[in-house]
Amino acid sequence: MKSYQKLTTTQPAACRVEEEGAAPLPTGRGKLAPWWVGSGLLVVAVLLSTITVWVLRQVSGSWLGPMPPPKCLLVPESHRFDCYPERRVVVTQELCESRGCCFIQTPSLPEGKQGVPWCFYPPDFPSYTLESLNQTELGMVGLLVRREKAYYPQDIEKLRLDVEFETDTRLHVKITDAANPRYEVPLDVPRVMKRAENPIYSLNFSWDPFGVLLQRKATGTVLLNTTVAPLIFADQFLQISTSLPSKFLYGLGEHRGSFLHSLDWNTLTLWARDVSPTESFNLYGAHPFYLLMEEGGDAHGVFLLNSNAMEVALQPAPGLTWRTIGGVLDFYIFLGPDPNMVIQQYQQVIGFPAMPPLWALGFHLCRWGYGSSNETWQTVRAMRNYQIPQDAQWNDIDYMDGYRDFTLDSQNFASLPSLVQDLHKHGQHYVMILDPGISSTSPHGSYWPFDEGLRRGLFLNTTQGQPLIGQVWPGFTAFADFSNPDTHQWWLENLQHFYAHVPFDGLWIDMNEPSNFMDGSEDGCPPGAFDSPPYTPAVLGDSLSAKTVCASAKQKASVHYNLHNLYGLMEAKATASALIQIRGKRPFVISRSTFPSQGRYSGHWLGDNRSQWKDMYYSIPGLLSFSLFGIPLVGADICGFSGSTSEELCTRWMQLGAFYPFARNHNTQNEKAQDPTAFSPAARTAMKDVLLTRYSLLPFLYTLFHRAHLQGDTVARPLFFEFPWDVATWELDRQFLWGRSLLVTPVLEPGVDSVTGYVPQGTWYDFYTGSSVNSSGEMLKMSAPLEHLNLHIREGSVLPTQKPGTTTEVTQENPLRLIVALSSHATAWGDLFWDDGESLDTFEQGNYSYVVFNVTQNIFTSTVLHASPEATKVTIGTLSIFGVQKPPSKVLLNGQEKPFSYLDNQVLTVSDLGISLSQGFSLQWL
Repeated sequence: MKSYQKLTTTQPAACRVEEEGAAPLPTGRGKLAPWWVGSGLLVVAVLLSTITVWVLRQVSGSWLGPMPPPKCLLVPESHRFDCYPERRVVVTQELCESRGCCFIQTPSLPEGKQGVPWCFYPPDFPSYTLESLNQTELGMVGLLVRREKAYYPQDIEKLRLDVEFETDTRLHVKITDAANPRYEVPLDVPRVMKRAENPIYSLNFSWDPFGVLLQRKATGTVLLNTTVAPLIFADQFLQISTSLPSKFLYGLGEHRGSFLHSLDWNTLTLWARDVSPTESFNLYGAHPFYLLMEEGGDAHGVFLLNSNAMEVALQPAPGLTWRTIGGVLDFYIFLGPDPNMVIQQYQQVIGFPAMPPLWALGFHLCRWGYGSSNETWQTVRAMRNYQIPQDAQWNDIDYMDGYRDFTLDSQNFASLPSLVQDLHKHGQHYVMILDPGISSTSPHGSYWPFDEGLRRGLFLNTTQGQPLIGQVWPGFTAFADFSNPDTHQWWLENLQHFYAHVPFDGLWIDMNEPSNFMDGSEDGCPPGAFDSPPYTPAVLGDSLSAKTVCASAKQKASVHYNLHNLYGLMEAKATASALIQIRGKRPFVISRSTFPSQGRYSGHWLGDNRSQWKDMYYSIPGLLSFSLFGIPLVGADICGFSGSTSEELCTRWMQLGAFYPFARNHNTQNEKAQDPTAFSPAARTAMKDVLLTRYSLLPFLYTLFHRAHLQGDTVARPLFFEFPWDVATWELDRQFLWGRSLLVTPVLEPGVDSVTGYVPQGTWYDFYTGSSVNSSGEMLKMSAPLEHLNLHIREGSVLPTQKPGTTTEVTQENPLRLIVALSSHATAWGDLFWDDGESLDTFEQGNYSYVVFNVTQNIFTSTVLHASPEATKVTIGTLSIFGVQKPPSKVLLNGQEKPFSYLDNQVLTVSDLGISLSQGFSLQWL
């Protein structure tokens, strides 16, 4: 066997490889020359490494064992790809060499920390050979053959390689068993009909050992080079590694940490798990997608369409290893070239997010532990009394009878139907929680959801064919099998029965990893390859069944081993469908567990966080990550779920939370209340003011969601998406943008009255006053007293805003105020999407208005590109123009002179316009 390669942008021809469209090479060609040959610096490094090892041996005696072979010493530490990734195993030289790998011991790190692997692949470790490669209508098909077995059982000898050049910016590479069908994720993906004509990438192959080499044509940057370590494809262990062109990598959720991942020997596990967000743990959802920024500001993304338990190992080479324990290796690569386009291209595969109802973008209030519908009602009345905006009131599991789904506590929540009626009367909405665990202990005939689910065979079953029984809030429970279409009908019928008593507006689906208070089931899990696989990724609890159901559980579509990470997605799909059938309006669903494509059916909240300052900070990387994942309707529990908040923390968190796309204040039982009415007049006023600011921006936010739904734009956006050439933005995760034009700089620390934030190059305007800030791209200190959140508008933007009311329904009837932020060239652009806020498919059916705003040469124009009757109900009242350099002598509205005001900070305001949104107009200042 030949050696694994380190391919750099200056060495694209280190091997003769197969290029797109070329005739297949003879099998004997395309072999790799060692990457260190001809590299004097590396030879010196190897000599130094050898001397270092020799010295350590002289000092430490024989504890380091015999001198490693020269081929092992040739591999730099940062490029050592782990050959023995098993956890809870002390890797010895004997164990390592039994796999045919190199063993070099390095200093141990503290518990829980990873470092340089002791056991790593030598340059000549056996891999697959590309035996043949033939052209197809859409790309190529190849045969990979392994001549020496790998060290995991049921190694697959022959693999099929399918390559499709799907678009000029999207490549599809799939590797699977050549002889036998394997489980594949049941996700609808686009099928292309013709091969891309002018791809912006070039694809090459190494034949022996097999490797994929992908480059960006414009720059020559190597995006993927899988020759750095062997491909392993066994029945329950699939592994492929690649070099990375930079260390700036994002995505790979769901985890808690900074937005930019560390590549310092960092392993990220993807296996849905119910656990309070904690660094290094696998959390509620699984998103095998990463975005990587390249030198110069280009970006690309990689999506592995695989739902099995998985880990992604990052190392400082920079390099990455995918390890999964089932399915196939089904990769989509997105070439951008800018990060916004990468995310759009990703969503072209997984699906664009649903358009939420307008009320979903209002303020939501919840807690576990209201105790009764009357107490819940009291909170709603208090919010109204202080005229604090609120669109939705929620209840946690305490509304249920014995925590059983589709039941109502007839004593403590008897007035819930009246409360919901009152909410609707005031233009507000009601959302309740549901769990997928169905109580199994009620007497037969007394609890229809379980009896009927059992009769129809709709629950997860054990290997013996009986319902798997675990334990959740109501006690012993069975788990609905949402991979079965019949379960969707049963779910709908249950919801219809409950809706007849409590006409809810949205649903909150929790515990859907699925969570289980037992490991596996009441009987544990049976022995076998599903519950005890040959390799278990680094999951919390060291077992696939830890605090969930047995991986061997049977479901309609497959075994739970394959479907676990899809459980929340499948429940969200069933829930959104049921809401549409019951209400006939846009569904509102918030789910805890998520998987790619879930934005089509639900939003997400970031789970059971804590009332701590660091949790508030971590919510921003969470928001930004889910923006990458195509789930823009996302937020964290404002003020924290568990623990007790403080007035200062809650005030600051309400300010940040008012700019979560999904804004909900929620806390746990047995803690003091943390809704805005629970605090001092000063704090309450600060919270009210920032909510009014959010409500004033609803037209802008709603339009951003329209663009997300239409083409996959992000709503909450990292700064580097708009400034990819500015490397100073690549690590920022304490600020974010709404769309391209509104910069949010929250206070994330206690006891301060200022905040330091990065202001990208250009002119920015204070949202409240219109005063300008000219930045060269620098960190600036901003005043931030407790009642103030810093917001800045980017030059060249037009923001549609509205006089805020206490609900979205009231706000929607108020006059609009258009804020123009002029560029240095005195130009600006913006747009507005407007519809009734709740009907299904308004854009698809043409029941909407779309207006574009443009400024050039001191003329503002509003152009109606599409009109609907809804637009006639609202007027444009005020136009505020920031950055008007000289006081105008006159202002003309459609040629007629209008009164105006002009301030010293260069803000021009024209009020009392009274123009229907459905009418185009122009306004000129002279």
